[in-house]
Amino acid sequence: MTAVLAGCTSSGGVHPDGGTPTKAVEYGTQDINSRPLNQLRQGGTFTLATPQWATQYNFNQTDGALDQVAQIDSLVEPVLFRLDAKGVPHANPDYLASAAVTSTAPQTVTYHLNPKARWSDGKPLSAADFAAQWRALGTGDERFHIADPSGYDRIKDVRQGADAHEVKVVFRTPYADWQRLFTPLFPAPAIATPERFNRGWINRIPISAGPFKIASMDRTAQTVTAVPDPRWWGTPPRLDKVIFRTLLPDAAQQAFLNGEIDAVNAATAEDYAKLKDAKDSEIRTGSSWDDVHVSLNGAGGPLADIDVRHAVQRAVNREALAKVAAEGLPIGVPLLGNHIFMTNQPGYVDHSSPWGTYDLKEARRILDRAGWKSRGAGEPRVKDGKELRLRFVLSTATNRLGLDLAQLIQQMLAQAGIAVDITKVPANDYAAKYLFQGNFDMVMFRFTGLTYPSSTVSIYQQPKGEQAFLNYGRVSDAKLDGLLKKAAGTLDRTRATELYNQADAEIWRLGHDVELYQRPQVIAVRKGLANYGVPGLGDLDLAKVGWERRSSGG
Repeated sequence: MTAVLAGCTSSGGVHPDGGTPTKAVEYGTQDINSRPLNQLRQGGTFTLATPQWATQYNFNQTDGALDQVAQIDSLVEPVLFRLDAKGVPHANPDYLASAAVTSTAPQTVTYHLNPKARWSDGKPLSAADFAAQWRALGTGDERFHIADPSGYDRIKDVRQGADAHEVKVVFRTPYADWQRLFTPLFPAPAIATPERFNRGWINRIPISAGPFKIASMDRTAQTVTAVPDPRWWGTPPRLDKVIFRTLLPDAAQQAFLNGEIDAVNAATAEDYAKLKDAKDSEIRTGSSWDDVHVSLNGAGGPLADIDVRHAVQRAVNREALAKVAAEGLPIGVPLLGNHIFMTNQPGYVDHSSPWGTYDLKEARRILDRAGWKSRGAGEPRVKDGKELRLRFVLSTATNRLGLDLAQLIQQMLAQAGIAVDITKVPANDYAAKYLFQGNFDMVMFRFTGLTYPSSTVSIYQQPKGEQAFLNYGRVSDAKLDGLLKKAAGTLDRTRATELYNQADAEIWRLGHDVELYQRPQVIAVRKGLANYGVPGLGDLDLAKVGWERRSSGG
C-alpha cells in the first residue's frame, strides 16, 4: 500500500531523556489491546482521520493505491487471507473453507469458497470474480490502468472446479506469495471492462461483500461512513459505525485532543510530546513494514542521468536527518539499508554502501565528471546553459517533521551545487496529479504493509508503455526486473531471499531513491478501544474493533 505522507520519523532513535538510542521494536510486535468480542459492548462509533480525500475506490487501479482506500475496501470487500502478527497468512473462513496448492506441475491453487458468501447484488462469490480480476491485472491489457500486476501476470488460467464453490487458479510459472492474490477480491460485474475498472469506482463502491457497507460518501464534508451490513453472514461487527474524516495532520491531532476522533499518529517527537499525556488516551507502539524514502524521477529532467541520482544519494546525510527526526520518541527508529526487508526482519542485509553513505566531496566529484560545472558556493551548477535545479513536491498534508526533513535535504543538496525548489500542492491533488503521474523530481512518502516480499516488485519493475505501476520515478533496468521476477517465482525461501537481496543491491546502484528509515508505529488511541493499534506484520480487522464494556469511547 501507499501512504502518501511525508517523513514522520527517522533513524538513530534518541531516548527521550537525551540518553543512548533505544533499540527498534522487535519485528512483528503487536500492540492492539487484544480482547475477545464477548468483552466488548455492542455498538459505538469509531472515527479515524485520513490525510486526503480519495476519489478512486478500486485499490487495484493506479489512482486507488492508497492506504485509506485499502482500509475502506477491507471493510466492504472479501479479504481472503489475513496476516497474523508475524506475517503468516491464514485463510479467512468467512470467505474460504480452504485454499491450498493442489499441484506443483503446473502450480495450481484450489479455493473452496464459503457457500454463504454473497455479493450485495445477491450473487455468490465464484470463479467468474477470480477470472475477471486476473484478466484485468494479469493479462497485460493496457486499457486497465493497474497499480500492480505482480503474481497475476504469472497465471495461465482461472476456472471453476468441481462445483460452483470451487475455483482453480493455474499458474504459468510458480509464484511463492500466492496468498496475497485476490485480496481484496472484487466483483466481476464491476471490474470486467476497462471502463468499469477505471471509472466505475470513482466516488462509489458499486458492489460489496463485507461485514460493513458504505452508508455515505459526503464529498462536501469529506467523510466516508460505513455501517454493518445486515446481509453479512459472519460474526456481526461490534461497532455501529466507522467514520473516516479527511483531516490534515494538525487538524487531526486537535480533533483527537477534542475527543472527535479515536486514533491519531504520534510518531514524531512533536506529536508524541503533545499526545502522550492526552486525556482519556494511551500510546500504542510497535513495528511493521513501513518504509520512508525520497523517490527520484529518472524519466526526465536532470535525474534522468544516473550520475545526478548518485550525487543526490551521496550528498544527503541520512544520519543527520535521523537525529532531527527521532529525538524524543520512545522507541528506536533505524536507518534502512534495504528496500525489501525491514531492519529487524529475517533476510535483511544492508546494501546502502556506498550509495547511501554521506560523502559531499564524492557528490561534487560525480557532478564534475558528469559535466555539471560549479559556479561557487550557494549557486546551482550549470550544464549546456541549464541550472541543476530539482522540484521537490510536498503535499499540504505533510506534517512539520516532513517539511523540516525536506528543508534539510534542500540545504544538503545546495552544498553540492544542486538547487531544490520545494513546491507544496493541495493534499487532494498530491497523489493523482503529481505522485502517480511522475510530475516531480523528488517526492517523500511511505510504502506500508508490504510484508510479502513480492509486493515490492511493482515498485521497482520496468514500466510498460504508459504503465509505471508503483514505480513512480520510472527507475529500473532489465537486470533488476529479472531478479525481482525470478525471486517472486522461487519457492525455496532461502534462495528467494538471496535473489531479493541481489535485487536490492541493484536498486541502490540504480539510484532509484534515497532510502531513509523504517518508520516506527506510535499512535495515540482512545482508552477502552480494543483490537486496534499497531498490528505488527498483521492486518487490522475493523469488524473486531470495539469498545470495552467499561469504556466511555465511541
